[in-house]
Amino acid sequence: MITKENRLKEGVQEISDLYQDVMDVTGQMIVGNSEMIELITIAVLTGGHILIEGVPGTAKTTVSKIMARLFGYDFTRVQGAVDVQPADIMGVRIYDRDKKEFILHKGPIFTNFILVDEINRLTPRTQSAFIEALAESQVTIDGVTFRLPDPYLAIATQNPFEFEGTFPLIEAQKDRFDYSLILNHLNAEEELDLIRRGHTGRLGMDTSSDNLRPVADRNLILRAGQTIRKLHTEEAIVRYVRDIIIATREHPDLKLGASSRGSLSLILGAKAHAALRNRTYVLPDDVKAMACPALRYRIILEKEAEIGRLSPDEIISEILDHIEVP
Repeated sequence: MITKENRLKEGVQEISDLYQDVMDVTGQMIVGNSEMIELITIAVLTGGHILIEGVPGTAKTTVSKIMARLFGYDFTRVQGAVDVQPADIMGVRIYDRDKKEFILHKGPIFTNFILVDEINRLTPRTQSAFIEALAESQVTIDGVTFRLPDPYLAIATQNPFEFEGTFPLIEAQKDRFDYSLILNHLNAEEELDLIRRGHTGRLGMDTSSDNLRPVADRNLILRAGQTIRKLHTEEAIVRYVRDIIIATREHPDLKLGASSRGSLSLILGAKAHAALRNRTYVLPDDVKAMACPALRYRIILEKEAEIGRLSPDEIISEILDHIEVP
């Protein structure tokens, strides 16, 4: 007799095997970026979206394109620029004289996986076009609402070192992203590996993705999402997440603490983090691992803290160190 516990174990094993397949394939094509690969996997399985900060040349587009192919997703990329209009992304409705009706010419947002590169170079009006898409998986054009493809994943990137001609995202927009990531340059060993692969022609990051076969289909991804939500999460873990969120709201160095969306992203991300490691239950370590990705962009530092060069990650780490672990 197959019990609920056995079905849960089988589902988690399937997720763990999928993640191992993803890491095996990407390891042959990509140097470093394991944190980004894991976070994209978590976002895919939980239906989340990601905001990435990183300098140019850290393979954000390449990794995204490869991950989209591995999950069997259609992929589009939009380059942020001040002259990009909402219609360039969402599409337009054009009157067809023969059919005597308006026909939707879909923009790049109608895809399974969209990468918006340098989103802070888009004007606020164009940035706001994404809010409805991120929150409700739909867009409204000329008063008509259109559903986006299911599944749907959005990744937006920002270059934190260039400010000329940029428009910072407002808090309501950043809060629509479930997770965030800070990408840095490769470390010394990874850079050496990249150089070795590159000069011997074994890198192939720009061409090999065309021949990739998906390691998952839509049904597997839907099953995985359902399994993740069923993971055992003790009441003590739920209260631990609550305590972390409340601590951000009461911290003296923070002007704004994490939102309730942060609570939900943190607990769901912790479940996915556990499932990738073939566990049917959530540990405090899973919560700690997802705290910065789920919260760092949802908190605002006081001016004094900024002057003192404190970072959101440092404050979150301090909070984790002071809250009693269940």
